[in-house]
Amino acid sequence: MILLDKLTRGHSLKDEVLAGLTTALALVPEVVAFALLAHVSPLVGISSACIICLITSLFGGRPGMISGAAGSVAVVIVSLVERHGVEYLFAAVALMGLIQIAIGLLRFGKFIRLVPQSVVFGFVNGLALIIFMAQLEQFKVADATGATHWLSGSPLYLMLGLVALTMAIIFLLPKVTKAIPPSLIAILVVSALVIFGNLPTKSVGDIASIAGGLPQPHLPQVPFNWQTIRIIFPYSVIMALVGLTESLLTLTVVDEITETRGRGNKDCVAQGLANITSGFFGGMGGCAMIGQTMVNLESRGRQRISGVVTAVALLLFVVVGSSLIERLPLAALVGVMFMVVIATFEWASLRIIGKMPLTDVVVMVLVTLITAISQNLALAVLIGVVISALAFAWENAVRIRARKYVDEQGIKHYEIFGPLFFGSVAAFNEKFDLASDPQEIIVDFRESRVADLSAIEALNKLTERYHKSGKKLHLRHLSPDCRRLLANAQALIDVNYWEDPTYKVSVDAME
Repeated sequence: MILLDKLTRGHSLKDEVLAGLTTALALVPEVVAFALLAHVSPLVGISSACIICLITSLFGGRPGMISGAAGSVAVVIVSLVERHGVEYLFAAVALMGLIQIAIGLLRFGKFIRLVPQSVVFGFVNGLALIIFMAQLEQFKVADATGATHWLSGSPLYLMLGLVALTMAIIFLLPKVTKAIPPSLIAILVVSALVIFGNLPTKSVGDIASIAGGLPQPHLPQVPFNWQTIRIIFPYSVIMALVGLTESLLTLTVVDEITETRGRGNKDCVAQGLANITSGFFGGMGGCAMIGQTMVNLESRGRQRISGVVTAVALLLFVVVGSSLIERLPLAALVGVMFMVVIATFEWASLRIIGKMPLTDVVVMVLVTLITAISQNLALAVLIGVVISALAFAWENAVRIRARKYVDEQGIKHYEIFGPLFFGSVAAFNEKFDLASDPQEIIVDFRESRVADLSAIEALNKLTERYHKSGKKLHLRHLSPDCRRLLANAQALIDVNYWEDPTYKVSVDAME
């Protein structure tokens, strides 16, 4: 009971269990599809999801977040499996986990705070599109030759009707009662209608069989030498970065929804531990799954117990309930995921497009498109952050200005406003009139900040120019760290040490 109380932390145990069960049902077809995408057995995908979900739920930095064998990671490993086989995949997944643990221990997870909101919007919207497009595959059927075609006629109308019924139940049921997750009721009602009504529609079993046993420890059957490391290391790095990018951004989204704060570095370590375990149980890599996380949150799953229930339910589906789970209609699960798409997409981002700066709009749209088309989440977020950073640098570069005046002693003052860094150096140099300036000049940095090496070099060159002209330049109100950087120019630069402010750098505590 003490353990359950810690896992639920005051939340309803019934809500957490039902949320976990609902999430597990929605997770099955997704994981099976991702496993097939990665050219591995569906059972590999399900066992991986079970292991990853269990470990991250117990030890992760974000209660309520669901992790599993994700499509973003599956896309990366396709070429590795095709070229070298699944055994190299298992080794790569274990190495992926080691990299993620190192990132967490080095506390690099905190850098997710540097991701702008426009990038987060683009990321979420892109994932919503990925989830939507993934569901469209369920509207296809294979013919005798193995070629796939879109459903048509009665099968299509039946599928659409069941999907619409599922979505209607999820939308309307909360208006009547919130005692049971609407997604679970929708799945049960539509499944009962299909099974007992003997309706001819696609089921989970049409994708692949999920019957199997418990995951077994498996040491990757690869040579333990540098050649193996050379093969798997690039894939491991990419998987680690993609997995942590999706996990940490999903953590950020859940933080906003639940109005709580997760621990990014702790989640990096948990994700790494989960992937190492998955690799040594013959599994594929994984990370947080925003779609299933939204299902869990919509079903009122907020604590660790919901993720634990999801993992245990997946295991039971495989071991004892495969025959029943394989009869579940895909239409019900597609309907649930369509509602997830609606809930995940940031509709507010569309309403504020006309009110947002053009750069933010461009970044949001670009990240959305790159995420949806390439499914390379790390690349999409990196591009978004780089563009946002360059735009920020440009905006600050053009804002540097100088107030000029000559005092009663004939000394000319330049009071600098705005940061001096690589982007603003050119504009800074244009503020000075060497030819007409008097013999003594004071450059006041009370309202400015010398930020980088480019700024230091600009000050050195400016000082040298005035020195060669026989004029004396004083730099005032420089912070101690700036004075240290300018140590090489002390023979030429007169620094006012007494009036300088004290700057301190705040270091984050281990999360």
